[in-house]
Amino acid sequence: MPQPAAPVTPGNPAVLRPGGDGHGHGHGHGHGHGRATLAVTSAATALTLMNYTAPMLTLPSTAHAFGTPAGAQAWLLNGTPLGLAVLLLVAGSLADTHGRRRVFLLGTLGLGLTTALGGFANSTLTFTLARVAQGAASAAVLAASLGLLAHAFPTGAERIRATGVWGAFVSAGIALGPLLAGTLSTLADWRWTYVALGAATLLVAALGTRTLAESRAPREGRTDLAGALALGLALAALLTALTLGRDGWLRPQVGLLALAAVALGALFVRVERRTAAPMIDLALFRTPAFRAATAGALFTGLAVIGFFSVLPALLQRGAGMAALTTAWLFLLWSGTAFLVALQSRRLAGRLSATYQLALGFALSTAGVLALYGALEGAGWTRLLPGLIVAGAGSGLLNAALPRLAVDSVPPERVAMGSGANNTARYIGSSAGVALALALATTGPDTALLTSAALGLGGAAVTLGAGRGRR
Repeated sequence: MPQPAAPVTPGNPAVLRPGGDGHGHGHGHGHGHGRATLAVTSAATALTLMNYTAPMLTLPSTAHAFGTPAGAQAWLLNGTPLGLAVLLLVAGSLADTHGRRRVFLLGTLGLGLTTALGGFANSTLTFTLARVAQGAASAAVLAASLGLLAHAFPTGAERIRATGVWGAFVSAGIALGPLLAGTLSTLADWRWTYVALGAATLLVAALGTRTLAESRAPREGRTDLAGALALGLALAALLTALTLGRDGWLRPQVGLLALAAVALGALFVRVERRTAAPMIDLALFRTPAFRAATAGALFTGLAVIGFFSVLPALLQRGAGMAALTTAWLFLLWSGTAFLVALQSRRLAGRLSATYQLALGFALSTAGVLALYGALEGAGWTRLLPGLIVAGAGSGLLNAALPRLAVDSVPPERVAMGSGANNTARYIGSSAGVALALALATTGPDTALLTSAALGLGGAAVTLGAGRGRR
């Protein structure tokens, strides 16, 4: 298993001791506290991913309700990924410095309120703005939750088990979001999906106030506002370009946004190199474990999340399946991922997290290739083997990524590590969705083969990034 990287930022405070508060004082959490932390953070993570995937099944009815033109429908899906990618790294840095419990509770409260309000939106614009706000709140939940887990389970087998369970609930949320949306849309109205998710998230926020312990690692220097602004604008420009590019990649506004993203990204790197307390220490990219974690997250978004995000729509359009049928098939894929992630700790003694990522990409690729020729007109039984194998691969990825994300950074920067990892994942997923939708216009198998090629690339890049000296 990769060892935590040594602190590399000049002026870093003392490394957190197990259960410490960032000042070198240990708290000594018991098993009960650890289990409560795992339960609350896993539940919040599942609800966050349910919110993320729910529009896959409600998109037709939502677009009809708002009269959304075809060219603008991508925004109904991409609002949350935009908020997530822009604020994940910022949320992780704030959580480490100002309190992981505080950021987590603010995130769950914000997610509950904005999700419920999304159910009462009356236009494409208001719904999209609600989705962006949901993404921003989700960033706080995802970044801080892994930081809380790393604090409650400092090292060893217990941390491996905890991050495996957390990764399993990522899969559970991906599975249950479309199923809930499909069921409520059939029985009542699509708006009830968001009201129900909002109420459940507010309940988790209330439970968190009673069960979670605070942890932080304050640093010298001011909050990196310039870096946060540069990164946020760069990612906003990039994801907006990817969304608009679906209607034509050669349009001037797409090119200008892409150039702006590159320029702002370069500005972010310059700011991070000069500031005394950077939002992310760029020297971490010299460590193999951090490079592997970041590359693995990026290619998980590109190869896996991108393709499977559009799979329900491809099945409805190509095979003529009902929305609820596609939701059950989607559940087979992500449910398998849930079960495999729960059992992945059994591999920890035999396989490093980096090699587990490579195996996950290989299985996902094999499963996707097994779907070749089955997305247009084939019966649902033809899809089962590929979905199960791909689900097993996704489960290994979802378990290995959080483990590597927190083990590859200094202990006092675990929420930042989570934010960096999830930022890479959701940048990849936004690009993957855009690519899959563009390629699907020439036939679903084109998108399928591209996903498989990216999966093989993910395995190779992850293994390559994980080698070398620190």
